[in-house]
Amino acid sequence: MKEHINSYISFLKNEKNYSNNTIISYKNDLLQFSNYLAEYKILKRNNIQYIDHSIMRKYIVYLKKGDYSVRSVCRKISTIRSFFKFISREGIIKINPTINLTTPKIEKKLPYFLYLQEINKLIEAPPGNTIFGIRDRAILELLYGTGMRVGELVNLNIQDIDLDEKTVRVFGKGSKERILPLGNPSIKAIQEYIASRNRFIKKIAINRKEMNAFLLNRFGGRLSARSIRRIIIKYMKIAGLNKKISPHVLRHSFATHLLGGGADLRSVQELLGHESLSTTQIYTHITKERLKITYNKSHPRS
Repeated sequence: MKEHINSYISFLKNEKNYSNNTIISYKNDLLQFSNYLAEYKILKRNNIQYIDHSIMRKYIVYLKKGDYSVRSVCRKISTIRSFFKFISREGIIKINPTINLTTPKIEKKLPYFLYLQEINKLIEAPPGNTIFGIRDRAILELLYGTGMRVGELVNLNIQDIDLDEKTVRVFGKGSKERILPLGNPSIKAIQEYIASRNRFIKKIAINRKEMNAFLLNRFGGRLSARSIRRIIIKYMKIAGLNKKISPHVLRHSFATHLLGGGADLRSVQELLGHESLSTTQIYTHITKERLKITYNKSHPRS
């Protein structure tokens, strides 16, 4: 079993170009399943061919009893399903035991977003007279102005930004490239940060590996995703917005405001880098819910 897991992980890394975090998550899910089979001596002759539909159903019950959330159970089964699809395609097993396997239904939660006045307060919170205040405003403008993921922002290099074309190149999941347009506020924030960054790197020894990194920390290294999360929490407090949010909320706000402003779903899907349109459609529910709230508050006969 573990030999096949290693082959699958190698496939994800070398062929699919999955991120390290995704690979670690997949591997942990598969090893947990493998350990379950070994601990309860479920597998006959230690042969993967004997894993069948009933074993998979028992494993789902086992996960449910382990106090995992429905979302976690579904993720783990999704990992196992993709693993069996891989080894079936490789001819290792004859029958895929996850075909027609039903998983618990996930209650869809609407993505949390900020209203425009909240976004404006947040973006205006960083001071404009310090290197890191200027950097932090560029972070906020880019996250909200382009809808990019925080991981895409962290990996951004100077050469990925084309101010003449008013675009930025990002590499999303599976290292898929997409070109995002830059609005005027984002361009202004980038220009101010690059000028400040240039002054900063003359005063500090920059790690040669990070010379191209767009976002730098105070030590001259590439800024981390964890630092960006802390930065956003910091400015939420400064702006007087009593909400706990993650960097992803700015991405949710970007998509929600675009759709609310009349953008078509396909364009938003392309900007967000979603493979499936159904992933983007969740944002249409937000705009519908917001319309309902507005209607109920405003209509005299609601």
